[in-house]
Amino acid sequence: MMRRTLLPVTFVLLAWAFWASPHLSDVAAGVALFLFGMIALETGFKTFTGGTLESALRHSTDRLWKSIGFGIVTTTVMQSSTLVSLVTISFVSAEMISLAAGIGVIMGANLGTTTGAWLIAGFGLRVDIAAYAAPMLVFGVILLLNRDRILKGIGYLFLGVGFLFLGIHFMKEGFEAFQEGFDLAAYAVPGLAGVLLFTAIGMLMTVVMQSSHATLLVTIAALAAGQVTYDNALALAIGANLGSAITTAAGGMAANLGGRRLAVAHVLFNVLTAAIAILLIEQMAWAVERIAGMVGIAKDDYLLKLALFHTLFNLLGVAILAPFVRMLERELIRRVRFAPRPAEQPRYLYEDALKTPATAVTAVRREVGHLLDNAHGLIAHGLSLRRAVIDSERSLTEAVRNTRRIMPLDVDDAYEQKIKSLHSAIVAFIADVQQRRELSEHWVRRLYALQQASRDIVEAVKAMKHLHKNLARYGTAFDPMVRRHYDALRLQLARLLREIGQLRNQEPGAVTSLSLDSLKLSLETSHRSLMEKINQAIRDHHLSAHIATSLMNDEAYAYTIAENLIDAAHALLLSDEPADHLADERLALDRQEIERMASGAAERPHPGEHADEDPKAS
Repeated sequence: MMRRTLLPVTFVLLAWAFWASPHLSDVAAGVALFLFGMIALETGFKTFTGGTLESALRHSTDRLWKSIGFGIVTTTVMQSSTLVSLVTISFVSAEMISLAAGIGVIMGANLGTTTGAWLIAGFGLRVDIAAYAAPMLVFGVILLLNRDRILKGIGYLFLGVGFLFLGIHFMKEGFEAFQEGFDLAAYAVPGLAGVLLFTAIGMLMTVVMQSSHATLLVTIAALAAGQVTYDNALALAIGANLGSAITTAAGGMAANLGGRRLAVAHVLFNVLTAAIAILLIEQMAWAVERIAGMVGIAKDDYLLKLALFHTLFNLLGVAILAPFVRMLERELIRRVRFAPRPAEQPRYLYEDALKTPATAVTAVRREVGHLLDNAHGLIAHGLSLRRAVIDSERSLTEAVRNTRRIMPLDVDDAYEQKIKSLHSAIVAFIADVQQRRELSEHWVRRLYALQQASRDIVEAVKAMKHLHKNLARYGTAFDPMVRRHYDALRLQLARLLREIGQLRNQEPGAVTSLSLDSLKLSLETSHRSLMEKINQAIRDHHLSAHIATSLMNDEAYAYTIAENLIDAAHALLLSDEPADHLADERLALDRQEIERMASGAAERPHPGEHADEDPKAS
């Protein structure tokens, strides 16, 4: 309700302000053009990087100093701490980088955003940049009309810079015209009350405009025109820092637990930095004067002094917090928690994951992993084995042999609750990713593979439904021959579930196609061996034709379950890196090679077939 009323109220207030003071429209137009330029710049960088930002973020955050440096560099280049912060939150949410690394990037982004104040104070208001705006806009529009994605990205960058220049020009002209009829400096508030008041004003301006750069532009333009005092401008700069944390935190609340923890860390860092700056504002102003004298900034050059102050208190905040990042990470993990979602609800398909292709694909992969977890439990239950037994080191041979009854299971109900709803959510999210983002061929292939993996898991569960019906009838049969064959089917699937679980617990990137090919070879060998034993039992009249037919059908269901689970694991466990994919494709065995190898091994007994304990998975 509040959001619906806020927009018309804002329009009415602005309309009245424009009517009351025509010069205010120039200032407001400057802010609007500047914000539009920021949006165009963000769009250009998102289009132009094509995954470079994501790749750099993943490989440049293994040390705290690297994380801080990455935040400084990327924010300086992109002039958008909000974009860098939100991308970082999405990466922490997807667990692609650690929380400590994310905190480092956020601290670096706060330092990087201070370069905007230096550019505006040292260049933007001292040069007639409006003369450069028009060519930038013309070049930008020409490039934007191209179909090539890279040229379009460059076009957005040109447009962004052009609108930024134009916005700065309008702001400068607006405040100079404002000065002739109205003097805002007359409303300056001295002392601590003024610091707190103008800090709150700066924070509110940043929250409304969603950009600390825009707040700093307004502050510097007003200071240049004499519409705000130097002391109050310092407080406005502090408020801009606080406001940027609130805007990022609002975006972080749409993320999962990791993203929320980083959003909390951002707020804590900026609140700490602002508190230090407010408490020590006189000492910091003195330090600014001394440093300004040493680096050659003129005594009356308050614009550059404001930029120096902005850098100084952010640098002080980083210096104070950096030694305690690991401790902060531990406390956030311990204190910022919420109950996990039920198994039937998506856990990783959050809005914030749509920000980059890498985070979107990671979210889908983790959700397919969640779907596989649900299927793992359901299939284990269908085999009348507890999941804890399969996930442990206990003998599966003994667990299968000692089964006294087949556990009752309504597979249809379990499928509807834990499988179908998740599969539908995955399909819908993938469609949303493809609709919202322009993806490279690599990411399109990864999404298709993960969608197919989700479908494979669904097919495995459907096959389990048919297998469970006959297990309930023959799984604990009095006829030892029938019981032995069904135990072999159960043992085969239980071993596969354990082996896939062990592969999933390995370090990212450690699993190769060869690991999964060994599972396929083992499946093919077991399949041929079981079929041969069934045929031999029929020839020896140890099995009736009726029972033998059921066994053959159930062996086909077990084969389908295993094949689909291995295919799903293949899509889940292999690396997202294009180079790794190419290497795995070259190493992978095709179906004919696996069948040829299995035919040669079919006469040999399955490893551990007659052993009391299971062999260790390789």
